[in-house]
Amino acid sequence: MQLTFLGTGTSCGVPTIGCSCYTCTSTDPHDKRLRCSALVETEQTRLLIDCGPDFRQQILSQPFRRIDGILITHAHYDHVGGTDDIRPYCQFGEINIYADPIARQGMLQMLPYCFAEHRYPGVPAIQLHEIHPHNLFQIGDIHIMPFEVMHHDLPILGYRLTHGQHTLAYITDMKTISEKEIPYVERVDTLIVNALRQKPHHSHQTLDEAVIFAHRIAACQTWLIHSSHDIGRHAEVNAALPQSVQMAFDGLVVEI
Repeated sequence: MQLTFLGTGTSCGVPTIGCSCYTCTSTDPHDKRLRCSALVETEQTRLLIDCGPDFRQQILSQPFRRIDGILITHAHYDHVGGTDDIRPYCQFGEINIYADPIARQGMLQMLPYCFAEHRYPGVPAIQLHEIHPHNLFQIGDIHIMPFEVMHHDLPILGYRLTHGQHTLAYITDMKTISEKEIPYVERVDTLIVNALRQKPHHSHQTLDEAVIFAHRIAACQTWLIHSSHDIGRHAEVNAALPQSVQMAFDGLVVEI
């Protein structure tokens, strides 16, 4: 199982428009962060996690072939704003999108023309599936277990993906997680989790909170995502982190 980080930035991306801070003026390509999204692939199956407003730019660098499913964490614009851009992939067949009831309703409101009874020509052919935490399902040869985390007071989905003996957990926009959800994420081979910045935030984990969480669940390797310009420059942050917990970057490919 292979994961490609299409984007690792927060809702404003890095550099942030109009900002001339230390991070935004970096010339290191690792400090250029598009909005969060990832591709998970095996020899048989290709999944997209979230489809934000940078999707078109992100996917142009990838081979053009079928996407078997799109897993939605939540329906905030920076995670679903690029959904209309999946229309070229409809030539391979209907696109299956999976979301919890709250995110499903949000997508229906944001993209009503995609789900109308009588759709005009050219509208993406989307099948929107409602999923729920702890209800295991399968796409191709990947088993998918949704679980719940809290984005401040909004419940959103994380995903535990299993292929053979290999496990991956993907979490974004988390502030807290309840004890009953921990068994669904602990001891994964690879954890992808959000780390917004150094200072506290009401709805996102800080860098320190992300590191503590990674150690708590005993993940073998952790990659940090959804990072703003306030977190600092990639190389300097990574130098201060343990080797088992590192910042991801756009275009990074990891084998699970």
